[in-house]
Amino acid sequence: MEVDYLFQIGENIIYPMQGAGIIKAVVEKEISGEKQQCYVIKMSIGNMLITIPKDKILNSSIRPVTDIMDLKHIIHIFQHGESDKLLSWRQRYKVNSDKVKTGKILECAEVVRDLMRMKEEKALNTSEREMLNSAHHFLRIELGLIKGITENQIKSFG
Repeated sequence: MEVDYLFQIGENIIYPMQGAGIIKAVVEKEISGEKQQCYVIKMSIGNMLITIPKDKILNSSIRPVTDIMDLKHIIHIFQHGESDKLLSWRQRYKVNSDKVKTGKILECAEVVRDLMRMKEEKALNTSEREMLNSAHHFLRIELGLIKGITENQIKSFG
């Protein structure tokens, strides 16, 4: 894959554990005495600017926003799949943390689904409540960036 064309200026991206952002520029910077092309990304949360060398972008887990074609699969996972109810809260927290860290919308949808179901049965502990809020926030942000999605489709995720 040619790194020069991985992302375009103005393209929305998802940076796992950071949120959504937009490619604002490609600039040349000197890093360790070497000139490198870098992406400048403006993150939506906190208006933070992140600069990442192009050769590091592939290992950064930054990805394009999911497209509308994947939405049916995401909705199916959210509404149907089963959660593992035999795990202790610590094991469940680790599994869910690992899913959220992948930055994949399908994994995030599973975490939100499982924690929302659990919340209906009993109160979540503080850590799981915070994880639910965070995962739900990231899910809704990305859903809002998908071209062609309707407000009703976004609302179906709680």
